[in-house]
Amino acid sequence: MTAAGTASTQQQRPGAPAAAAPAFTPATVPSIAPAAVPTLALPPQQLPGAAGVPVPVASTAAAGGTVRELNLTQLGIDYAIQLRGISGTIGIPFNIRADELVTSASFRLNYAYSPSLIPELSHLKVTVNDVLVATLPVNRADGGKPQTADIPIDRRLITEFNRINVELIGHYTRDCEDPAHTSLWARIDASSTLRLNVSPLKLSNDLATLPQPFFDRRDVRRARIPFVFGSAESGPLLEAAGVVSSWFGALADYRGAVFPVSRGQLPSGHSVVFATPETSLPGLVLPAIQGPALAVVDHPQDPTAKLLLVMGRDANELRTAAASLALNSRALSGATSAIAAFQEPPARKPYDAPRWVPSDRALQFGELTTAADLSVTGYNPDVVRVNLQLPPDLFTWRSRGIPLDLLYRYTPRVRPDQSTLNVNVNENFIGAIPLRSANPAGDRWYNPLAVKLMPDGTLAERKEVILPPLALGPRSQLRLHYYFEPVAGRCIPQLDNVRGSIDPTSKIDVSGFPHFIAMPELAAYANGGFPFSRMADLSDTAVILPDQADTSDTETYLGLMGQIGRATGYPVLRVKVGRSAEVSQWADKDLLVIGNLQNQPLFTQWAERMPLKRAAAANGSGDGSPQFKLSSWIDTAIDFVIGARTREDLPGSMQIAVSDDGRDAVLAGFESPLRSGRSVVAAISNSTSKDALLNALMTPDLLKRVQGSMAIVRDAQVHSVLGSETYYVGRLPPIAWLQWNLSRSPLLLAALVVLLAVIGAAVAYASLQIRARRRLK
Repeated sequence: MTAAGTASTQQQRPGAPAAAAPAFTPATVPSIAPAAVPTLALPPQQLPGAAGVPVPVASTAAAGGTVRELNLTQLGIDYAIQLRGISGTIGIPFNIRADELVTSASFRLNYAYSPSLIPELSHLKVTVNDVLVATLPVNRADGGKPQTADIPIDRRLITEFNRINVELIGHYTRDCEDPAHTSLWARIDASSTLRLNVSPLKLSNDLATLPQPFFDRRDVRRARIPFVFGSAESGPLLEAAGVVSSWFGALADYRGAVFPVSRGQLPSGHSVVFATPETSLPGLVLPAIQGPALAVVDHPQDPTAKLLLVMGRDANELRTAAASLALNSRALSGATSAIAAFQEPPARKPYDAPRWVPSDRALQFGELTTAADLSVTGYNPDVVRVNLQLPPDLFTWRSRGIPLDLLYRYTPRVRPDQSTLNVNVNENFIGAIPLRSANPAGDRWYNPLAVKLMPDGTLAERKEVILPPLALGPRSQLRLHYYFEPVAGRCIPQLDNVRGSIDPTSKIDVSGFPHFIAMPELAAYANGGFPFSRMADLSDTAVILPDQADTSDTETYLGLMGQIGRATGYPVLRVKVGRSAEVSQWADKDLLVIGNLQNQPLFTQWAERMPLKRAAAANGSGDGSPQFKLSSWIDTAIDFVIGARTREDLPGSMQIAVSDDGRDAVLAGFESPLRSGRSVVAAISNSTSKDALLNALMTPDLLKRVQGSMAIVRDAQVHSVLGSETYYVGRLPPIAWLQWNLSRSPLLLAALVVLLAVIGAAVAYASLQIRARRRLK
């Protein structure tokens, strides 16, 4: 996203969750007449489908359509917008779904500007797709005060991918001026909103358009994709549904995705139907099912909606159809497609998730983003952002850091100055690399220090940067910002002729680090799906549902599969779904246990192993109110001897009361009671708290609070705590294992020193005794 003239270098992430809009009291509300728009024979524009992160305001329009309002945070700009200089610009992208038609649009701009601007020479210019729609004058009397302008947008200007540009044309003097003067500024408030009136469009039945209209990448809202089942779901049927939900979750990415479940009836809107010959849904006539197949049909009760039919004669064929959809959707075409001779890909290897930085080789930036996204221009360039998803169990203890082989090019400075390439990981500053001058020794005719340039006039350099391990989490963003020191001054024009780019062959290498982590650690699960995502296809994972699972349990399962798909970028082709009565057959797998305290008996059977316990009733029967209490581990202070370490940033021994109103959800991690070294993550929720749990895992501000052994979610609040039991997953090289264990236990280290001393003394004593006997002989 272009943000020329923007002073801030904070993260910009499309579809960021909506924050509460700051209070903004306008001083004046100019009435902006629409700018003249050329009469163009533009076809009706269409919209893509998905659903959004923080769901924007939506209401019914007078003409039967929908009114949608999105603030700048929902449009992907989650940093302070400050326009600077004589021509500072910010670009605000917005997209339109393929199944919607914009009938009218407007942009409410909340802004403020410098009181030093000259009204006759300064203004704000607003364009949509490079067509001028408004020019906002500046007034000295209103300088520095909040302003609001409602700007109508001609719907003919709106296409699938759009951009609103707000440009400051600023001057503070009629004489020679400094283009970088501090009085040249304007601020765009995050509460500015785009208002769209949209009407639904009916699309053709064509599998080639998938994932549209069920998901559309142009929609930045959280995806909401209903799943329809004809009756109660069996394990294999849920496995097929999990494959589809993980596919949609990977597509939704930062938006997140939820999957409302309907049994025996069709909901309104686009939906996914899992059908066998026995399936009967009111109004829906299924085609003849002669094997695994996929089809897109009209919704019988909603004239503009579509149904995606995943069909098979039994649950195994449904799974085949689901896997074909997730892996080969681009090869499908027509209204119906029979799946013939489908072969699943071979099992995945550990840590080979497509979205993870690989553990067996170096990863080039070109594999993560395009060359265009790695290039910037101008004296106020945007930040080059590279998203990195590292394996959550990467063991970086006592390492110097993660090596980054950085290749970069830039327009060399005319003379040495303070220009730098700043390297950050998230909000953490790593270092600044000086940008050199082309002629360090000046402009003399003979200059042995002159730098050799590339044919395009740029200077190419290479630098190894060591990234601190603590700055990198499972989800991190490498931010590279070119700072070019302005050469302009009073009466000196500033030529915007500087360029910078990061070479796509730059690479990061984590192949030298082993995999070892202390568990339970819910941050590893919440951010990376670990330990389940260790195998991207979840071949080492079983999901355990209650014997009598309700709709909310199924929705929780589908939502969590979507989250794991988002973390790995791969469908959960080999996940197993079972019931609590048959859990013993999954002892060799990591377990994701879903349910509530009433319908999931495993939470009672495994209470002693869990980081929480059900409080006893007053009569001692153990059937009291739903309270949880962390296992007491004050008595385990002796763990100091064996080197047990605990985190100090999370609360430990404390009592936690779960409300009787059912609004609390719990996420807990512990070692599997069935096999040591295997992990269990328990998702405890009901129909009331399920939405809050899923929202916490899809909202960045809440997600970062999910840590430790247990997280309690209540509405928009997350409280994480630490339990007593710690176990380790992974393997260390022998020398690293010895160093690690000795470093954890001072007493063990002291005992080892004493033992070595005793052994040395015994050897020396024996040697002296032998020499004494020899002398006596």
